[in-house]
Amino acid sequence: KLCGYLNKLGIKGPIKTWKSRWFFYDENKCRLLYYRTAQDINPLGSIDISSASFDCKMENGEGVFEIRTPSRAFILKAISRQAMMYWLQQLQMRRWEFCNTQSRFPSNGILSCSFAFVSYFVFTFVDVVDNEDFLPLVKTPTEAVGLKAASLPAPQTSTALQNISLKHPWTEIQNTVYNICGSKQLWGNSGNVFSFDEFQEHPQNVDEEQEAEVEAGCAGDFKEGALEDGRMGPRLNWIRKARWMNSGFPGSEELSREKNSVDKVSVLQQQILTLTEEVKSQKELVKLLHKALEAAQQEKRVSSMYLTAAEDKDRLELVRHKVRQIADLTSRLEALEQEKKELEQILTLRDSHIQELKEHVQLLMEKNHAKQEVIMTLTEQMARELSDPLQEANTITVETLYKQQEEIEHLKDDIDAYKTQNQFLNSEIHQVTRLWTSVAENEKALLMKCACLQARNCQMESKYLTVLRKLQEAVPGLPNSHAELVKNLIQEALQWDVKEEAEEGFSLNPVSEYDEYGFMTVPDYEIEDWKLLAKIQALEIKSNKLRSQEIVEKPLRDRWNSIGELTPSGELKSLIRSGIPAEHRQRVWRWMVSRLCSPVPGHYQRLLEQSRSTEHPACRQIELDLPRTLTNNKHFSSPSSHLIPKLRRVLLAFSWHNPAIGYCQGLNRLAAVALLVLEDEESAFWCLVYIVENLMPADYYSDTLITSQVDQRVFKDFLSEKLPRLMAHFEQYRIDVSLITFNWFLVVFVDSLVSDILLRVWDAFLYEGTKVIFRYALAIFKYNEEEILRIHDSVEIYQYLRFFTRMITDGRKLMSIAFNDLNPFPMKLLRNRRSMHREELEAELCELEQIKAAYVKERAEQTP
Repeated sequence: KLCGYLNKLGIKGPIKTWKSRWFFYDENKCRLLYYRTAQDINPLGSIDISSASFDCKMENGEGVFEIRTPSRAFILKAISRQAMMYWLQQLQMRRWEFCNTQSRFPSNGILSCSFAFVSYFVFTFVDVVDNEDFLPLVKTPTEAVGLKAASLPAPQTSTALQNISLKHPWTEIQNTVYNICGSKQLWGNSGNVFSFDEFQEHPQNVDEEQEAEVEAGCAGDFKEGALEDGRMGPRLNWIRKARWMNSGFPGSEELSREKNSVDKVSVLQQQILTLTEEVKSQKELVKLLHKALEAAQQEKRVSSMYLTAAEDKDRLELVRHKVRQIADLTSRLEALEQEKKELEQILTLRDSHIQELKEHVQLLMEKNHAKQEVIMTLTEQMARELSDPLQEANTITVETLYKQQEEIEHLKDDIDAYKTQNQFLNSEIHQVTRLWTSVAENEKALLMKCACLQARNCQMESKYLTVLRKLQEAVPGLPNSHAELVKNLIQEALQWDVKEEAEEGFSLNPVSEYDEYGFMTVPDYEIEDWKLLAKIQALEIKSNKLRSQEIVEKPLRDRWNSIGELTPSGELKSLIRSGIPAEHRQRVWRWMVSRLCSPVPGHYQRLLEQSRSTEHPACRQIELDLPRTLTNNKHFSSPSSHLIPKLRRVLLAFSWHNPAIGYCQGLNRLAAVALLVLEDEESAFWCLVYIVENLMPADYYSDTLITSQVDQRVFKDFLSEKLPRLMAHFEQYRIDVSLITFNWFLVVFVDSLVSDILLRVWDAFLYEGTKVIFRYALAIFKYNEEEILRIHDSVEIYQYLRFFTRMITDGRKLMSIAFNDLNPFPMKLLRNRRSMHREELEAELCELEQIKAAYVKERAEQTP
């Protein structure tokens, strides 16, 4: 029990002076109760330690410290500095223990989450006694704290009235009457004036912010300690019967029994340690005997085999096996001897190092000895000067010297006090920091649970909208009332504003109208059915982001943060395939472009000057394509958007840079994506050059688009090999997939995939090349294979293929299909297929040219 007498400074009463109070710590409520004396039954007030901070300032005097709560500050004074430090340290430790027991995260069935990553956050609280030795444990001052302090009389004040609490007269009257009744019980067993129940029926308002608390422990401390005085025995018996049946402190006889028990426990613990060591040694001996027994059994088996061998050939083989074992053991012995020599060399080096250190220490000791001799010489010289009568007028008198020595001692005491204060304040800062860390971890867990619930909510909303869409498709077969109800529900769902809904309630990741690159999160389709699909898509994307935020995105972002200088490696390739975080994407893209396409200083500016002075033939086509570029992005949706002029300059500069291509429809989208990520138009220009001239094969954007056609034939081959069921389904209904996939390859999925997945595809594409396009194109079909196989009409299949890429919301699943399920995917095979189909296509084109020439010649001959 933590209790004892302290002086409390009264700051609200009419008499502002120090008053002696008996303080007792209530560990159940983490409060420090204070009474006028240890005999009182009702407290005068209490201090909430759970939210308090402690401070000790040497300017206030010895033993003075402060306890600050959110409502007020309490100034207390102990009888000595040691007692003050003991109180502060014990209050610190008990506050920490209470906060640990109260701050554990509650498990609520309603808020429980089924996702696996929530279990990642399990809070482990440690005891307050840590390795941080800010402040050593202060020895308990038994004369000021605990049992002995309770048995001593209360400290006397100058006047009896000075120590009385004028703010709590009713509590003072209760305590006084209670003490009088206790005195009468010394000589009789008659009823007392106020029973304990009566005291409990009238709780006092002991402080301005806190309720009165009746604590039996502190009064019990005094009552049990009073047995040693001999005068409080009968009264103590009465009090035990009335109230303190479960006192916190034992009596003197109980103390003696407790001491004997403690001695016995210590002896038994010592015996346990001895027996434990003996058991360990016996276990080691048993292990050694087991090993020896196994070796003997092995030798016995070998000997038996040798003796029972029927032929000399078998015996010879056994002897050879034994020789091989001996050679193996010899080599192992040589290796161990070599290791022994190396260890001996290391030991020799360490011995030499230790010898050097010893010599250095000896040298320092000699220097110290020399300094001490100099100090002694100077001291003797000073003593001679002081004793010299000729210089008595110029020397310091003995009294002055004594005064200075006293001042020096006082200063040393002050230095020690400030050091102790500094140690305590450091420990207090450390404790408060740990409490703050615990609260932060609790908050993090709550945010995670909220994210889980939001993800579940998005899933439920998505399922709800999917059900509405299914009902919408079945409207012709529904009654009129039901059809009208479905129509109203769909209108209500489409008019729901995600942003406003997020502002009304708490949301971790509110769905905004645009993402961080300016793409619309919910596309604005004109067809009502497509609007519903867009709403479902947005909810699915949000749910996937919330679910993967902590389990995938955060570890991935931490790995990217740990990467310094970028160098090609397998680890970097894996990270890029997983997706580059937005804060690192611009830097990584610049690095990937500069690897194979070094920017030429001033080249871009010269191209701009040329485009200003001379109009390029492709200028008109560029102007026509600018308004049609990324219409679902706010940075290009309007002719007045600030990126439109930059895009125009980039495309014109490329047209002059590569006259063989000039401008091809599709380059505008490639340049627009580069502008969104890199922001600088010159960097976007070099990114476009890198894609067209380094990543894509030659003639990919030429007038004939011959290489693009070759890639479509290669893709059909891969589709037949990787997804034979789907390809057979397409052939059955005469579906030409190149009508859908040609644009994927030409613009690298721009305007086909949602922005988050699109940028992940571009991350891998810029690092690995066109093979990534084949991987993701096949992955898209595999992602939706079952849905396509359920459609048995060619028109419906074409309609589904027009928008099915926009319904892919799980980027992680698509990436896993592309880079795991479709393996192996060697680049050598891709080159061979391209070469084969290019020869076939060129032969077909040559044949077509011959047919065309023959047709023209025939028409010319027929014309008169």
